[in-house]
Amino acid sequence: MTQLGLPESIQACLFDLDGVVTRTAVVHAAAWKETFDAFLRERDGENFRPFDSAADYDEYVDGRPRADGVRTFLASRGIELPEGSPDDPPDAATVNGIGNRKNALVLKKIRTDGVEAYEGTMRYIAAVREQGLRTAIVSSSANTRDVLRSIDAERLFDVRIDGVVAAERGLPGKPHPDTFLAAARDLGVEPSRAAVFEDALAGMDAGRSGRFGYVVGLDRVGQADALYAHGADVVVKDLDELGGRA
Repeated sequence: MTQLGLPESIQACLFDLDGVVTRTAVVHAAAWKETFDAFLRERDGENFRPFDSAADYDEYVDGRPRADGVRTFLASRGIELPEGSPDDPPDAATVNGIGNRKNALVLKKIRTDGVEAYEGTMRYIAAVREQGLRTAIVSSSANTRDVLRSIDAERLFDVRIDGVVAAERGLPGKPHPDTFLAAARDLGVEPSRAAVFEDALAGMDAGRSGRFGYVVGLDRVGQADALYAHGADVVVKDLDELGGRA
């Protein structure tokens, strides 16, 4: 292992955004809850069962592209909706409409409260780059560039594969490994020489199925066992635990 807590063979680090670099996972969870609860309450009436912002979020939504999260959660409740189109209004009873409602809420919360970075992650990324390793940001969010700019972190990544790039290239999102594989390819490294940093169970699945050289799970919500079960090689609460402090 290097002083960064990584195998000697690792040449690149691929970082998720929400919950790894920024403290925005909780913002997304709150927006999903508000969105799904409004939909379910109107649909189910007295039989309304709320969205669980911990269990449902982790299992069905976290780390997935927005529309996939809508489909996966609704399927868990036996609900199927029309796809609609990407420009559906937020009040449309379609997969895209619900996704757009959630995105509007996230953007409102971010504008109101701002975005905060995990300082341990920022220190770790700086140490990684000082050691000559290449870096990529890999996120399902279509707002990745704006979030990175808001914390002055866009310059810390050689490659960005986000919801916008994935749509342009036709890449399926997590738990499929395609976005991480695209980041490694753009960096010019083999997956076996790249480390994945994720807090989502879907991200762990992507790291494992993509046969990456090392998969680091960030346990922000007390789900270490689940992260290991889904493919983590190591689980930490903060990247300072891996080393690389300035």
